[in-house]
Amino acid sequence: MTVTIVHPYVVSDHTQLGGEPIIRDAKTPVRAIVELWRTGIPPEEIPSRLPHITLAQVFHALSYYAEHQEEINGYIEVNRVPEQLVHPSARPREAIS
Repeated sequence: MTVTIVHPYVVSDHTQLGGEPIIRDAKTPVRAIVELWRTGIPPEEIPSRLPHITLAQVFHALSYYAEHQEEINGYIEVNRVPEQLVHPSARPREAIS
């Protein structure tokens, strides 16, 4: 008998964040890891920003994202902070006038 485990650290449970994919035990949404990665932070540095997760969990989250981009991008969009609510000091330099 063969057992295939595709993303052992990523789970989805309707009782946690409404079923949004999260890192097992850490309860960190996959989208949080993806958003850090998309800002240019290398996967190896993400655990220093989120010290409760491991590098293995980061890579599994990014692997999950590679296979479920539309789903995770949807969660990113739904949770986006409107630009007018972002404090000027937190905006990228090119966005500050």
